Amino acid sequence: MNGILVIDKPAGLTSHDVVNRLRRILNERSVGHLGTLDPSATGVLPMVAGSLTRLAQFYIKVEKTYEGVIRFGFATDTYDAEGKATGPLQSVALSLAQVRELASGFVGLIEQMPPPYSAKKIQGVPAYKLARKNKDVPLKPVQVEVKEFEILNVDGDRVAFRAHVASGTYVRSLAHDMGIKLGCGAHLESLRRTSVGEFTLADAQTLEEVDVACKGGQAENVFIHPRKLLPDLPAVTANDDTAACIFNGRTVNLPEFSNSRQVKVFYGQQELIAIATRVAGTLFHPRIVLSSASSLHTSHSS
Repeated sequence: MNGILVIDKPAGLTSHDVVNRLRRILNERSVGHLGTLDPSATGVLPMVAGSLTRLAQFYIKVEKTYEGVIRFGFATDTYDAEGKATGPLQSVALSLAQVRELASGFVGLIEQMPPPYSAKKIQGVPAYKLARKNKDVPLKPVQVEVKEFEILNVDGDRVAFRAHVASGTYVRSLAHDMGIKLGCGAHLESLRRTSVGEFTLADAQTLEEVDVACKGGQAENVFIHPRKLLPDLPAVTANDDTAACIFNGRTVNLPEFSNSRQVKVFYGQQELIAIATRVAGTLFHPRIVLSSASSLHTSHSS
């Protein structure tokens, strides 16, 4: 079963938990996700299944948007509400103008320390595995980009926000660092991811909804239409001869795309068969092939 679908991840599940559940629901072993979401967070978790797991490489650096709440007054060892407080609760009096001024200092290219409880690899080992064993987690600051950081409102010691960030940015670290700046500590109380690249909450379904659809024989309806994938790449519909060349890994001539670096190649309206890269002039070579020559035989036999 090949395709990409978007799960509205509930709180309490890891991203890998969602992978395991979808493997059972779809009866498909080859399932992955396009970017980890913390267990306590909810929202957009794009999932890839079957041959389309090979598209994951094109989503490594996509931007993401979030909504959430930061609580000021104490920090935690995980930088979120799941962790242990690292100090006593402090009384804080925050104004909207004050917090917006503080947030403005975190917009743009910034240096950020990843949380010790994160999937950041240290000599091949995820940081959280070291942290759980009370071992030193020798993390280094990394440069990240915060495109937008909007403070929506302030309610006592809690601040609601909306953020648009480049890949690799930890929203938990934003919360933690804001607490350091104010000198009172802070942590991320709740987080909901609202988009990953072209995927939004409008595309999302619950695991239960996907399960019902699959049991009802409507599995094809749970997937995003392939024509909506990778919207920045132009699409070409291959005829039988071009498709046959692509299935055999051969270079093809696509004169109408001479100015494009990469294209999506479809066979028919719905079957994404390859991502092709321009090698010279109007010649394109299939970088990855997502389908097989059996598609041609299926088409002729129908």
